Amino acid sequence: MIKLTRLNHVPLILNSDLIEHIDMTPDTVVTLTSGQKIMVLESAEEVVDKVICFRQLLLSPNPARFTAAREDDSEPDAPSR
Repeated sequence: MIKLTRLNHVPLILNSDLIEHIDMTPDTVVTLTSGQKIMVLESAEEVVDKVICFRQLLLSPNPARFTAAREDDSEPDAPSR
């Protein structure tokens, strides 16, 4: 999943496996395998870089890095009784 920004500045989380192709008109248009088109603020190069980073994270030989980032964002545990 990658985070992109629609033209109206609303964030969007996109399953990068659904990207069919990216058009570089004056705006970046991401076409999904369903045929849906999404216009985003990021350039085509930025979208590709985000997909590459996401896939590198998934294929990382150290899976603890993936869960450690999530644990840092969580709230502290409540004290046990």
